[in-house]
Amino acid sequence: MKTNSRRNFIQNSLKASIGIAIGTPLILNVTGALASQAPLKFSQVPLGYPYNAFEPYIDALTTEIHYTRHHTAYIKNVNDAIVAEKITFGSVKDFFDNASKLSAKARNNGGGAWNHNFFFESLKPGVSTGPQGKIKEAIDSAFGSTDKFKEQFSQAAATRFGSGWAWLVNDKGTLKITSTANQDNPLFDNAEIKGTPLLALDVWEHAYYLKYQNKRPDYIASFWNIVNWDKVASRLI
Repeated sequence: MKTNSRRNFIQNSLKASIGIAIGTPLILNVTGALASQAPLKFSQVPLGYPYNAFEPYIDALTTEIHYTRHHTAYIKNVNDAIVAEKITFGSVKDFFDNASKLSAKARNNGGGAWNHNFFFESLKPGVSTGPQGKIKEAIDSAFGSTDKFKEQFSQAAATRFGSGWAWLVNDKGTLKITSTANQDNPLFDNAEIKGTPLLALDVWEHAYYLKYQNKRPDYIASFWNIVNWDKVASRLI
């Protein structure tokens, strides 16, 4: 009787605990434990440096407007779309794995939110010394030399028609250069060249027009002075 009474007490207590949680999104994980399932929400990564950190290569006003207006707007708009459209993906990976199925608002702003976080983290104040160690070895192996890599990457950035991005990606151990239109990126399910992004350059006019006007090649040339190669190397898995 004592054993049965204890078993009934435990079962009733568990039912009561679950009853209290009604209305809270719950999932049962593989271990049988209950865990909260929050909807996906994009966030803006802090810059970590002042707006004038990239002078004279990128001016302070461009960096401020780029980060506080354009990037902030992408973050807000994608999160609004997630709520309004009841998007239920639990991770950025799932979101991008299904990019072709999303609305234009969700897809473009989700890409813009992620791409800009990635871009700003790829920059470093001061003059870059260029790739070193494992990332230099990988670049030299794939493209022949760092200079040849820069030429090909710069060409991809300069010839991207309209707005978009240039990328260095790791495609299953092979480094490749690609470019994407608008706010697409190589993680999208319908990307022309898919891979793990290592480096990105924003070639939307808002990224350079205040200083360089229509001289995109000059902006691209300046970009190499502020690449955070330590960050790029950390992405090479």
